[in-house]
Amino acid sequence: MLDQHGVSGPSTSGTATRGETVPTVPPAETAAARNAVDVTALLERGRTLATPVLKAAVDRLASPMDTVSAYHFGWIDAQGNPADGDGGKAVRPALAVLSAEVTGAAPETGIPGAVAVELVHNFSLLHDDLMDGDEQRRHRDTVWKVHGPAQAILVGDALFALANEVLLELGTVEAGRATRRLTTATRALIDGQAQDISYEHRDRVSVEECLEMEGNKTGALLACASSIGAVLGGADDRTADTLEKYGYHLGLAFQAVDDLLGIWGDPDSTGKQTWSDLRQRKKSLPVVAALAAGGAASERLGEILAADAKSSDFENFSEEEFAARAALIEEAGGREWTAAEARRQHTIAIEALNAVDMPDRVRDRFTALADFVVVRKR
Repeated sequence: MLDQHGVSGPSTSGTATRGETVPTVPPAETAAARNAVDVTALLERGRTLATPVLKAAVDRLASPMDTVSAYHFGWIDAQGNPADGDGGKAVRPALAVLSAEVTGAAPETGIPGAVAVELVHNFSLLHDDLMDGDEQRRHRDTVWKVHGPAQAILVGDALFALANEVLLELGTVEAGRATRRLTTATRALIDGQAQDISYEHRDRVSVEECLEMEGNKTGALLACASSIGAVLGGADDRTADTLEKYGYHLGLAFQAVDDLLGIWGDPDSTGKQTWSDLRQRKKSLPVVAALAAGGAASERLGEILAADAKSSDFENFSEEEFAARAALIEEAGGREWTAAEARRQHTIAIEALNAVDMPDRVRDRFTALADFVVVRKR
């Protein structure tokens, strides 16, 4: 098995079959904090506070972008009827609202930040689904499949513009600082998506390149979510930067778990196809780590993936063919390494909190959210 630097090391996690959570076992001291916090209630608080403002922002869009957005967020079905769709995990709004409390401000102070981050996140999802050819998200057809590629592009652009409006219309110095952090995070997110696409056409990607890409694509926006409420509450740059460090490494842990679920996740939980990332030829962490490991399984995997890249029949591969590739990734150690990397990034995120003065209850909630990210099935 690989360690975090790509060299061989001992295994630290058990093997799980597709659909099971890979054990990540947060440290005992953080597990105690998690047990004292109702994470579901914390996520629901962020969702409840952000959703009315989010809906009001979407209502500003011209027709049909308003209804296309409403479909994407799960508020209506494809026929325009009211729906109670899966709106996602709501980790980012929860973090934005929670971060306001670091400064002693009310959680409501973080609502504009929560909404802005959620708008940017969903802008990226709309475009990513189209670029990746994903036909399912949150157990429903994606926007581009229902409403067409043009609407997916336009609505994504509109959501990004709305994100900046929601913050700047506050008209405060803090809102300007928050907007600067959001736009910087958005640029990094776009850089990450560009890297992700380019890597699909390369035979090999290093572990370091993959972590840089995932830090941009996922870590940057979670970093912003973890600090934006605090900025709106008047936090200084040192505090905001430290909270961003927590969020950045939390994002890397989050993406490592997503990469595991992208290959071995249960479609009933993830809302995506079986072996989803393998079908898209993604150079995700388990794949990259397995290719870097050396040994017979690693070499065989490299040969197969190189042949796949030249295959004209790849889209017609059977379930068994993708399962065989997943088995080679696991045999080469890619699955275990990625689970260990999720734990490592989780630890770095928690340790970053030590440099910020905040109420114990707020610290415990940040810890509980970090634990939730690395122990999940969707």
